Amino acid sequence: MRRGLVTVTGASGFIGSHIVANLLARGRTVRATVRDSSDPIRVDHLKALAMADGGSLEIVEMDLFDGASVNAAIAGCTDLIHTAAAVRISAKDPQRQIVDPSVIGTQNVVAAIDAAGTVERFVHTSSTAAIRPMSWRDGETLTTETWADDATLDGNPYGLAKVEGERVVRNWHAASDPQSRPRMVTIHPSVVFGPPMSKIHLRGSLAFVMALVRREFPVVLPMQVNIVDVRDVAEAHVRALTRGEDAGRYLTVSGDMQFKDISLALRQAHPELKTPTFTLPYPAALVVSIFHKRLSLAWARQHLRRRLYWDATPAERDLGMTWRAPQEALLDSMPVILENDWV
Repeated sequence: MRRGLVTVTGASGFIGSHIVANLLARGRTVRATVRDSSDPIRVDHLKALAMADGGSLEIVEMDLFDGASVNAAIAGCTDLIHTAAAVRISAKDPQRQIVDPSVIGTQNVVAAIDAAGTVERFVHTSSTAAIRPMSWRDGETLTTETWADDATLDGNPYGLAKVEGERVVRNWHAASDPQSRPRMVTIHPSVVFGPPMSKIHLRGSLAFVMALVRREFPVVLPMQVNIVDVRDVAEAHVRALTRGEDAGRYLTVSGDMQFKDISLALRQAHPELKTPTFTLPYPAALVVSIFHKRLSLAWARQHLRRRLYWDATPAERDLGMTWRAPQEALLDSMPVILENDWV
């Protein structure tokens, strides 16, 4: 690999931060984009990262809706890892707050790639949400052959954002000249656990853990959680710069745990947290979902007491990935949270 400049968008996010750390540990020259470079919660942890010989870090501001700032962030880079997106499943204005950052933002990113003319490798962070349809069979195993084409703005805005954002990338790549376009790969993580670097990292997938630690639910729901370690997700992104099929889609999922088993593992490792252990019976969970501000009856019927699996063997084969166990990812999330009193 030519050791040119790597731009990482969304570098202050959970996945983006670990990608930057991975690249710096390899001695790469990294340009990290953040929304506000004056905000300590977004940049201090990046500035503190260790780097191998030859490594360097430049932090720049970028607004996905501002084409000029996107162009400036991508200009001159040979490698681009695009993680920036809105990581939320609901909002008052889901089109503007969830879908548009993925769609309009990604449109600006691929336009900037064309304008730069220097990008040789492009890795785009998608999600299992771009693959999982709203209707799936209990016990089903999904592969990257599937798309969440039934995602709607009302029923699944995050899935819709991930589907449409990835379609932007793939349609652009397919329409580009095969002789001059960058190689392109998309990475599809499930729920991501592992060590946070900043308190803002508790807002995404780690909200599952924090809901238990903070006892936001006095009971646990009968729910399966598919898990992958953030360090493995970062490694998959970096490997995908040079490995895997051009235009490949790669799932990053290490396994699954029941919500009750997540809570029990936390309680065993940290008994002082007193995480809940009683699983709410399914009929009662349906009733609770009607009145809970963060749940819905439709969501409960779709997810509770059901199991869904993912085929991540292509990432193992093509990217050479091995996975940390789900429980390791879970328990490794906690030391930083406790040391910094983020509970």
